[in-house]
Amino acid sequence: MDNWREFGPDHMSPPLRAALGVFARHGYHGASIRMIAEAAGLSVPGLYHHYKSKQAILAAVVDSAMVEMLEHTSAAAEDAGDSPAARFSNVVECLARFHMARRDHAFVASTEMRSMNPDVRAHHISQRDAQQAMIEDTIRAGVDAGEFTCLYPEDTARAIASLCVSIASWYRPDGPLSADDVVARYLGYARAMVGAKSS
Repeated sequence: MDNWREFGPDHMSPPLRAALGVFARHGYHGASIRMIAEAAGLSVPGLYHHYKSKQAILAAVVDSAMVEMLEHTSAAAEDAGDSPAARFSNVVECLARFHMARRDHAFVASTEMRSMNPDVRAHHISQRDAQQAMIEDTIRAGVDAGEFTCLYPEDTARAIASLCVSIASWYRPDGPLSADDVVARYLGYARAMVGAKSS
């Protein structure tokens, strides 16, 4: 990946992108297959040709978002080299940028867990846990290296992940804070939470 900080157009198919917009505006239970088909410019049978059910559409929407997030954060961690503190900062920055660039994606993924069938939910949770483990691993590595003084890496990783997810609910590109402003503030919060030593 050339630049993990950049999020251009997503790689969703037109039907999935249409479904994302409908889910974000109306919620999963408020959305109908007909609404999604109309938003995608398809007939209902045409939409069913691509996806067998509304649940399958939700699963594909959320999986696409989670895969993209994991790919970017993995690239961010790799780009940092051997320094645990740099890896931590890159991962947190990437998560913040993802939740600004993919607000609808993040909103649907976080709010529609309640609407997922057990197998879809289990897959989503495994992806979410992989993301949280990436944060936790960088915290533990920072503690081992003497760069952090965090006593509870697992709890802190969970809190940092939740903090980044929350950005999607309030950030607006035309708001008073630029993306770089948000990154700087949230990195400050995250570094304070792990007891990062001043550089």
